[in-house]
Amino acid sequence: MIPRGAKIRVLVVDDSALMRQFISDILKSDPRIEVAGTARDGKDALAQIKTLRPDIVTMDVEMPNMDGLKALEEIMHTNPLPVIMVSSMTQEGAEVTLKALALGCVDFIAKPSGSISLNIKTIGQEIIDKVIAASTAHLRTRPGALTAPPRTIAPDFRRMTPPAITGRRDIVAIASSTGGPMALSDIIPKLPKNFPVPIVITQHMPKEFTPSFAKRLNDSSQVEVVEGFSGLTLKPGRVVIAPGGSHLIVKRRAGQAICDLSDAPPVLSVKPAANIMFLSVADEYGGNVLCVILTGMGRDGTDGAVALKRKGAYVLAESQKTCVVYGMPKAAVDAGIVDEVLPLNEIPDAMVRLVKGQ
Repeated sequence: MIPRGAKIRVLVVDDSALMRQFISDILKSDPRIEVAGTARDGKDALAQIKTLRPDIVTMDVEMPNMDGLKALEEIMHTNPLPVIMVSSMTQEGAEVTLKALALGCVDFIAKPSGSISLNIKTIGQEIIDKVIAASTAHLRTRPGALTAPPRTIAPDFRRMTPPAITGRRDIVAIASSTGGPMALSDIIPKLPKNFPVPIVITQHMPKEFTPSFAKRLNDSSQVEVVEGFSGLTLKPGRVVIAPGGSHLIVKRRAGQAICDLSDAPPVLSVKPAANIMFLSVADEYGGNVLCVILTGMGRDGTDGAVALKRKGAYVLAESQKTCVVYGMPKAAVDAGIVDEVLPLNEIPDAMVRLVKGQ
């Protein structure tokens, strides 16, 4: 646990001296963060972790001697720490990042371009925000495993007896961010092939990454998982992932629900935004919706969930016990709109139960 008031100590790992300097300078600009040291490759990082005992590690993917994935795997096996991967915004970078998330990295930062980019400073605030969020993260060192959170967070609420289920649920709308790819990988593959309603998901992720993420989920699931596009129909057993860089909107045409995309500005600094998706679902489905808010940094989804709740939707939030970052669910709980709070492993069965009205 990081003592209250203490600085968050970060180890910066990159084979480029220029990148190490850029990232270090960005982190040092925030008074809450201290750069404990730097490392030039995975082997150096493992040695530095033993000596410096940092709180957080930022890890480049492509490095000589030992790459970021191998170093991450070793860290998670021997000395679990919150690791933020730094990867390129390419298809190959997306595949590696998804593997890193599966291995237990807390989050990732996509470089604006190339392996060495002078544009790294353009995402300086993102780097700082993700390091701060990682300092409160639960670590998932293997599927289903959690370590205690480094910081104490106020406990969430859970109804001992869920409210009576009334009305029908014609669609499931899910919001997720930090830790969401792993959470969704635990939920979607457990749903039956004949899941009776469509599912739409907003996961905060760059546009270069969502196609690979949708494909990986589809390959491991009984339901169909696709990246959304304008005109795509919504139907039972189909899961639609909002494409990175566009807001996903649900519309009805001639009685058929379809997807549309919006290039509107980011909302709460994110695009796609769950708030926009939730509001569109509220417009088209009213209260006949199951709204699910999973792990994530910030409060995206709360305002849209409020609108859904006012129309009679059922709102389910992930428990702090299993959230990588208890930000988005906590915001919804604090707003007083959540009907039920469940740990991740109980959410797939709950989704089936709630859409069937049981």
